[in-house]
Amino acid sequence: MDEFFSEKEQIEQMRAWWRDNGWYVIGGLVLGALSLFGWNRFNVHENSQAEAASAVYVELREAIIDDDLADARNHLEQLRESYSGSPYADQGGLLMAVIRMDAGQMEGAEEDLRYVMDETSDPELSMIARLRLARVLAHQKDYSDALVTLDVNPGFFSGRFNEVRGDIYVALSDPVSARNSYNAALTAPVSDQVDRNLVQMKLESLLETGNVIVDEVAE
Repeated sequence: MDEFFSEKEQIEQMRAWWRDNGWYVIGGLVLGALSLFGWNRFNVHENSQAEAASAVYVELREAIIDDDLADARNHLEQLRESYSGSPYADQGGLLMAVIRMDAGQMEGAEEDLRYVMDETSDPELSMIARLRLARVLAHQKDYSDALVTLDVNPGFFSGRFNEVRGDIYVALSDPVSARNSYNAALTAPVSDQVDRNLVQMKLESLLETGNVIVDEVAE
């Protein structure tokens, strides 16, 4: 009998606990199920958005191949408006900037590069856009703005930043600063980012054409 009453008491205790806590358990299960459902729906939505953005990017590239820059521009705007968080919007901007540079539309290329530089969530893409922007500004002879654009911590891109900085100083007829920049490009911790042979040629050409000037200023 004692065992019978003991089990009966345990059952009553379980019933009492369930009355007090059962809804919390059910609520937790329902919340978990809803969270899982929501996460799956989110993944489906993300995949759908990525596929749609990819399709627009393909259309942008096809428009460029067809030499229809106006249509390509429309596709880029669609990427930026509807898929702003997609890497395809960033890649589209970089591609459009190259095409506009080839077409001599330097101001347009500058605009596209600044957009990617400021709006992308990818730090590396931002640095690539910044580097290309500095080249565009230098091509427009806006050397001061080009140097300001490069005046950041480039991290992994330090070699390439110093190479472009050296090119700008050459254009400014500042051989000492150019030499220092080229040397920095060659000795950067990640200097394999640059074409070492090309940078070395630039440095040697600089020393050959401005050896006297370099020596005098260095002293």
